[in-house]
Amino acid sequence: MSLIKSISGIRGTIGGKPDDALTPLDIVKFSAAYAAWLINRQGENTSNKKVVIGRDGRISGPFVKDIVTRTLNMSGLDVVDVDLSTTPTVEMAVVWEKAAGGIIITASHNPKEWNALKLLNEKGEFLSAADGEALLELVNTEAYRFVNVDKLGTYTKKDDAIQQHIQAVLHYPLIKKEAIAARNFKVVVDGVNSTGSIAIPQMLEALGVAKENIIVINSDITGNFAHNPEPLPENLRELRSEVNKQKADLGIAIDPDVDRLCFVCEDGSMFGEEFTLVAVADYILEHKKGPTVSNLSSTRALRDITEKHGCEYFPSAVGEVNVVEKMKEVHAVIGGEGNGGVIVPDFHYGRDALIGVGLFLSHLTSKRSVKLLRNEYPEYFISKNKIQLSPSVDLQKIFEHIKTKYKKNNINTIDGLKIEFDKDWVHLRPSNTEPIIRIYAESNFETTADNIAKRIMQDIKECM
Repeated sequence: MSLIKSISGIRGTIGGKPDDALTPLDIVKFSAAYAAWLINRQGENTSNKKVVIGRDGRISGPFVKDIVTRTLNMSGLDVVDVDLSTTPTVEMAVVWEKAAGGIIITASHNPKEWNALKLLNEKGEFLSAADGEALLELVNTEAYRFVNVDKLGTYTKKDDAIQQHIQAVLHYPLIKKEAIAARNFKVVVDGVNSTGSIAIPQMLEALGVAKENIIVINSDITGNFAHNPEPLPENLRELRSEVNKQKADLGIAIDPDVDRLCFVCEDGSMFGEEFTLVAVADYILEHKKGPTVSNLSSTRALRDITEKHGCEYFPSAVGEVNVVEKMKEVHAVIGGEGNGGVIVPDFHYGRDALIGVGLFLSHLTSKRSVKLLRNEYPEYFISKNKIQLSPSVDLQKIFEHIKTKYKKNNINTIDGLKIEFDKDWVHLRPSNTEPIIRIYAESNFETTADNIAKRIMQDIKECM
């Protein structure tokens, strides 16, 4: 069993002992602490005690949502429940509702036994490091309280949040609805048995894709994911096969909470999740010049495309909140993460597969095919690996060992270690959501990227 408390929320497996898994007691403690944080942030006498909550399609979602709802109500907060939804939809709904904050009940790409609470501020953005630390202090000290019966919060159901999100995408200036409709695209969607089965087909239809041309696999929202829910090539064999079988123009894969997005080409090959952001950024920069941002583990291709447009690229630490912070600092026009996360700042500061679909298809209207679009971008390969950690591992010792061994290379330490070998690089960092070290390496050649990663992994194992 696992329970991970961090500045971004709480994540764990369902079932087990309190403080060792995501149990009802842990959910109550974290929800109550979040309520106390919101009240402290605004003051006891504030009239804004509204919190938006939503969930993905996980098996445990309804149970966790009920506990969160009642805990918030008993803390004196009013709940607006968008229920089955997407992470970016909840983020936007916080702003629409003028709420004090929001909670998304999702463990993102983790398997079905996991669930989590992702916490938002009044801007519909993830908590900053300082705010997250303040919240964790409230959890650890149990510095929260509940109201008397006369001050219990209210509960309201909101059924149109996804439709409101879709309408916002349609009104974004760079969305070419008429051009998309004219192309008569045929699209296969892997709904991975979660809320993408609702949001993505509706988004496609609103963009002008004919309903009969939208084929959805793994469409039942059961939380029994048909495959590992992380949208990686090895998990998308069924989608790739269906694209070929249906003679579709493209395939679309998302994760269970619909903030990550990747595409399959018309021949069943992967467009590459790293290149979702690259393609969308290329389209944005054609129409709007400005800086771009991605995290240190993302492909160099975004930097290449940005410089091709005469603009400047900036790296950030891994994590959506860090990307957003850097985007605000440099006034980026587009940013995100190489895991298929697209952030369009003048839409909202959050990874959003719905606006990503709209912008990608708008870009595609001037191209002959998805495969030919992919061929316009640099041929980089990223080798993604991880090493499981035991509680006794001294991470600081490992990192110092690696830094010393590669001290002649350019090393970036703003988030773990990134070592550059001319245009090749390797990035190693501890995960925020799992007890592992992630090792990502990139090169023009797949075997070279794999070999760089293997070399570093061997260095780590020797040190361990």
